Amino acid sequence: MIEEYADRVWRGESDDSIVDAGLAGGGVHPIADGVGWWQGFGNAVAFAGEGELALFDTGSPFSAGRLHEDVRAWSRAPLTTAFYSHGHIDHVFGLGPFEESGPRATVFAHEAVGDRFRRYVLTNGYNAVINQRQFQADDLRWPAEYRHPDVTYRDALTVRRAGVTFELTHAKGETDDATIGYVREHRLLLPGDLFIWVTPNCGNPQKVQRYPREWVHALHRMAAMDAEIMLPSHGAPIFGRDRIRRALLETAEWLESLVAQTLDLLNAGARLDEIIHTVRPPAHLADRPYLRARYDEPEFVVRNLWRLYGGWYDGNPATLKPAPDAVVAEAVARLAGGPSALADAALKALSDGDERLAGHLAEMAALAAPDDAGVHRVRAEVFAARAASERSLMAKGVFAWAAAESRKRS
Repeated sequence: MIEEYADRVWRGESDDSIVDAGLAGGGVHPIADGVGWWQGFGNAVAFAGEGELALFDTGSPFSAGRLHEDVRAWSRAPLTTAFYSHGHIDHVFGLGPFEESGPRATVFAHEAVGDRFRRYVLTNGYNAVINQRQFQADDLRWPAEYRHPDVTYRDALTVRRAGVTFELTHAKGETDDATIGYVREHRLLLPGDLFIWVTPNCGNPQKVQRYPREWVHALHRMAAMDAEIMLPSHGAPIFGRDRIRRALLETAEWLESLVAQTLDLLNAGARLDEIIHTVRPPAHLADRPYLRARYDEPEFVVRNLWRLYGGWYDGNPATLKPAPDAVVAEAVARLAGGPSALADAALKALSDGDERLAGHLAEMAALAAPDDAGVHRVRAEVFAARAASERSLMAKGVFAWAAAESRKRS
């Protein structure tokens, strides 16, 4: 059954990715002898053998109870081992119920995972706000306590547990603490979030630095492993060497194109504004079901490349030491005939199909007249329209949040 489902996802007949967890709630699906795949927002892969249980990734804090229940229905062996593919909270919060009812597991992860957890504590409030905005979850609270790994490694580590051998390799991509897992007995690749069935999450506008060029290298490295099964930490399995190689290598090609175009323009002295509006992903890959820009999107990747290689100055001298946004907005509003004139211009731009310009004008109007209910009605309309027309969760989240802010003030 799982092979048939995975085939439908591969053909684009079903959606299953970091955005759409198609089989969430379906329990543990058998993949091979002693291997089970569990899907949630943050998948987990279970291994049972030689009287013990191991998990590669452990899911989110919101699904820990369900993961425990489903895994226990699949195997009663004690959980002795867990591996974190990286330190994002949707991969590291499922151990609690297992350890409350059984022995403390040994957790393996890259050495940078602990640094990530300490940074999350340091920026707890900020992470709560940006994830509320990204996922439209007003009541989301960011965790303040973490289950730290017991064993860490720097470059590579081999671990024998639950009757199989886990070959762990460090990689950079979405994070600096990623672990690629490979189980040779099953020719099974565990890419974590280095493959998520949409374009790489490599430009997230509200999160810390991503590593696009290093991500390309990781994709090539995984393709060379010649796996027969790939179980991502988001999205459906992929079965078959040829499909796995194609998905990984075409994702690498897509990302490498953005890297090369951006660096060419950066090295030629172009401003960030020009680069953002010039770089485009390869058109011949646009129909691939695993390269849809539904979570992140290309221009955000370009911005992240600029931040990585070019710093924060965007090439516009006016933004090096800018006036406050509200001061600029007030000056433009005076020139335009008042905040209401800016709001009217925003609505005209929206009706003309220029949503980007409409966003600028509506935001300026609101900054110039923060207590004007009519201006906020326009701002809400503009950003609601922007949210409705976007495909990526990142953009939808920011625009929908802005619309909700203004609805409360209109």
